[in-house]
Amino acid sequence: MALNEILARAKKEQRAVLTEIEAKQILTGIGINCTDTRLAASKTEAVELSEMIGYPVVLKISSVDITHKSDAGGVKVNLKNRDEVEQAFDLIMESAAAKFPDANIEGVSVQAMAKPGIEIIMGMIKDASFGPVVMFGLGGVLVEVLKDVAFRIVPIDKNDAVEMIEEIKGKKLLEGYRGQDPVDIACLQDMLVKLSDFVDQTPGIEEIDMNPVFAYKDGAAVVDARIILYQ
Repeated sequence: MALNEILARAKKEQRAVLTEIEAKQILTGIGINCTDTRLAASKTEAVELSEMIGYPVVLKISSVDITHKSDAGGVKVNLKNRDEVEQAFDLIMESAAAKFPDANIEGVSVQAMAKPGIEIIMGMIKDASFGPVVMFGLGGVLVEVLKDVAFRIVPIDKNDAVEMIEEIKGKKLLEGYRGQDPVDIACLQDMLVKLSDFVDQTPGIEEIDMNPVFAYKDGAAVVDARIILYQ
């Protein structure tokens, strides 16, 4: 779905938060690699999509009213067959309904289980003084614990992206630590510039959160994403 269609639908529905699927469609459209993620409105569709994508898969609750999916018991990973998908679907829907009874739940997202990589966070926030700024750092739970994040005012160029990656204290993890492969730094730089260009050219974006991004020796993939529109 094209960017304008997604933004128009969100505006028509009077919502500021895009679904994970919508966010990934937008990011894919600007050249940022995301895990293939599709919506299943029913248990039957969840199984069909899982078999189409190929096991193992991940199921996540799909609701613009539930920001932190794990808090809702809304994430089940490494599902290897039909029975596990069916059981996971029931557990996710029951848990989400119990913990967020007023949430509008459209179903679950189904995506392939991404291979492990170094967890990165990328995104954009609006600063009260400087306007849009892009961010880069170690992702997953590490971003909350270490707060090892670099920021730059939009727009940025490749040199800015290089500096951002060099700035973080955990850069040794990216360079190859204790026998691990170094990650594809050039790919991460390219993603940051594409993110900045998109924000610079698209008014109305309030926040973008890509966490985690799995960084590999030969590329990177956005595993989870959120986009919030300005209201």
